[in-house]
Amino acid sequence: VIASSESRVTNPSILRHLTSKITATGAITVAEYMREVLTNPVSGYYVKNDMLGADGDFITSPEISQIFGELVGIWCVSEWVASGKPKVLQLVELGPGRGSLIGDILRVFHQLQSVLHGAEVSVHLVEVSPKLSQLQAQCLAGEYTCGGEDELVYRTGTTHTGLPIYWYRSVKDVPRGFSIFLAHEFFDALPIHKFQRTEKGWREVMVDIHPEEPDKLRFVLFPTPTLASTTLIHEDEKRQHLEISPEGGVIVQKLASQIAEDGGAALIADYGHDGTKMDTFRGFRGHKLHDVLEAPGTADLTADVDFSYLRRMAGDAVVCMGPITQRAFLKNMGIDARLQVLLRSCHDATTRAQLIHGCDMLTSPEKMGSRFQFFSLLAPSRLTQPWEEGEGLGRRRRGPAPLPVAGFSELGL
Repeated sequence: VIASSESRVTNPSILRHLTSKITATGAITVAEYMREVLTNPVSGYYVKNDMLGADGDFITSPEISQIFGELVGIWCVSEWVASGKPKVLQLVELGPGRGSLIGDILRVFHQLQSVLHGAEVSVHLVEVSPKLSQLQAQCLAGEYTCGGEDELVYRTGTTHTGLPIYWYRSVKDVPRGFSIFLAHEFFDALPIHKFQRTEKGWREVMVDIHPEEPDKLRFVLFPTPTLASTTLIHEDEKRQHLEISPEGGVIVQKLASQIAEDGGAALIADYGHDGTKMDTFRGFRGHKLHDVLEAPGTADLTADVDFSYLRRMAGDAVVCMGPITQRAFLKNMGIDARLQVLLRSCHDATTRAQLIHGCDMLTSPEKMGSRFQFFSLLAPSRLTQPWEEGEGLGRRRRGPAPLPVAGFSELGL
């Protein structure tokens, strides 16, 4: 997450709320702290602020270059084709931001109408922020209507290219059916529990009031095991410090279950690691790292996604691909060839420079190329070559071998 604003220096209401809560009930988990700071309905960071874009607190890959969204769009179409071109195609994004990524993908879908011909395509956005859902509607929909506060679908509309589009607060409310799920910089903002290995076993890291400065917060170790420390940690864990998002695990289980039963795929892109990192919880404000406990509500809080945990939560019902670096994924998807096509059709020096700079930002190992990881969930049938009818040794493979999974293998583009 790239921070860019110094304007919000204090948010005393969140701090007062937290200190009152801790005084009344004792130290709180890091997950509860994150949930209050980011999504408190009155003064949470995500609720009060428009965090995205040049004037907000961070800029995401889809806003750096249109090529990013185009290649993800091609990935979606590729997986739909490789799955046998099912009649229904639901495009589902979790936490769509301003709608830049889905907007670029819809442009690709429109350009590939001849490929998608006959498919019933619909768009489903999972968004909890009222401000961001409003921005998404303005960006993506030619027309839209708002539902009631308690309705599962709280906004509906039609995209500029004529596709039905729906908004939900939870992924569990999205209809069943063949779906391509996208989660770009979604899992890194979900609340985490933090644990420390001690001589007495695992202990949970909590947030408490500083004993000498009542308007400051500090981390403490809970003296005895907690429900989270006894249920979330895998028995084979070797690390000394752990960060686990049970909410992320539940969401991945939901995606895996639906993909296994209805077909489809999920593509997750985020800051992350494959079970190697330990203490990654951090805050960002004004282009700089920000103390996560200082001035709560004024900075973005994030933690790297542990893809080994997501893989474990997905279980055996789906096939997991990755994680691989963003650089490898985009190179495999043909970003260099796409850049050359755009440069050949672009005669404006400023735009050319922006395209080159954008691709460098996305793929350079020193920038986003290595920090971001791509991870996918696929239905097992996607990678299985069907058998001819028959029994025993007489059975033969029927038809061509499954297509390679775009982005996760070199396709020679």
